[in-house]
Amino acid sequence: MRTLFQALSRFRRDRSGNIAIIFALAALPIVTAVGCAVDYSRANQIRSKLISAADAASVGSLAKASPAFIAAGSMTSDGSIAVGVADATKIFNGNVFNQNGYTLTNLSPTVTKTGNVITSTVSFTANVPTMFLGVIGRKTMSVGGSSTSTANLPLYIDFYLLLDNSPSMGVAATPTDVTTMVNNTSDKCAFACHDYNDPNNYYNLAKTLGVTTRIDVLRSATQQLMDTAAATATYSNQFRMAIYDFGASSKTIGLRALFSLSSSLSSAKSAAGNIDLMGVYGNNDAYTADKDTPFTTSLPAMNLQISAPGAGTSSAPLKYLFFVSDGVADEYNPACLKKTVSGGRCQSPIDPTLCTAIKTRGIKIAVLYTTYLQLPTNSWYMSYIDPFNKGPFGPSPNSEIAQNMQSCASPGLYFEVSPTQGISAAMNALFQKAVADARISS
Repeated sequence: MRTLFQALSRFRRDRSGNIAIIFALAALPIVTAVGCAVDYSRANQIRSKLISAADAASVGSLAKASPAFIAAGSMTSDGSIAVGVADATKIFNGNVFNQNGYTLTNLSPTVTKTGNVITSTVSFTANVPTMFLGVIGRKTMSVGGSSTSTANLPLYIDFYLLLDNSPSMGVAATPTDVTTMVNNTSDKCAFACHDYNDPNNYYNLAKTLGVTTRIDVLRSATQQLMDTAAATATYSNQFRMAIYDFGASSKTIGLRALFSLSSSLSSAKSAAGNIDLMGVYGNNDAYTADKDTPFTTSLPAMNLQISAPGAGTSSAPLKYLFFVSDGVADEYNPACLKKTVSGGRCQSPIDPTLCTAIKTRGIKIAVLYTTYLQLPTNSWYMSYIDPFNKGPFGPSPNSEIAQNMQSCASPGLYFEVSPTQGISAAMNALFQKAVADARISS
């Protein structure tokens, strides 16, 4: 009996097996915790791959050449874009092809157009089988996520070009051309006047001498503008053009449509080839008495030609008026701003309120001022134009002509062409500014 009690006492005092017991008791939760970490890490890796696929699908379905982007351009109202949903699904599946270790339980792409914005959202859920969590009854882990991308649709814009083709646009285009005309005319005139009554008119002389006039440059620049518009457009009918001038001759003076509003930019380019200087019928012209730049009638008439602007969609385009002129009115207007010559004849800087009436309708005006060059050898110019063609610190851009033309333009849409700049480059730059302005404004 004593031996038995001694044996039990020794067993009670012997602690050499505690570590094994404690380890055995702790092993299960440790293994479970490690297993959980492994399973969660694996699930997150798979989720990351699926998120990458969702990102690719949401971005790719809105690419410029994507079916959704193309389809949205012709939609006249907001709504879902079915071809975009199909494309997003295709892109997602392509990015997860041959990837395993999960079961996709839901894939929900949505592609919609709201106003001028397309939105693509790709959402997913998937089950990832577990390896260790199964011991506690967790056979799978659910993962999910979504990716959203947006894209702004190109804006539809109607451009109305009002081109000053009055006799003053027959002035030589550069100082060199001015000098050539002055040196070859008895009255030292730099104007290539297109006088139907005189076969030896300075219009024909300029052509003989190879002198380039403002109207020649304007014609070429307008044609090149159509190429720029075609190269800039995302959709074939994104930009529409209309071309107007002040009339073919003094006999038919008044707003004239050289080309009616159309998305055929190639046709607009062809029509621009007909831009030419207004013809007159001698000094003190029998039809207009030399009053051939009628801003007070032409701009209101132009306003009537432009329908109400929209939000920039295909069915409701934005409206921009491109006004190209040297900025000097010559018309019957006894109440003109600056100078009445005689009998109510007004030669004056443009009245900016004529443009205000157009801008208040939400129509943007882009102004290209073809600088009125100083002509010190021309007595008429010195008497009636020079007084307002120089500012307090010298000639343009401080002249009243330049200031009034800038006031006519919408903010940020004014460009002046100096003698060393080409009208073509200026018109293209103004076009790009107008397109950029449309994006910002919308």
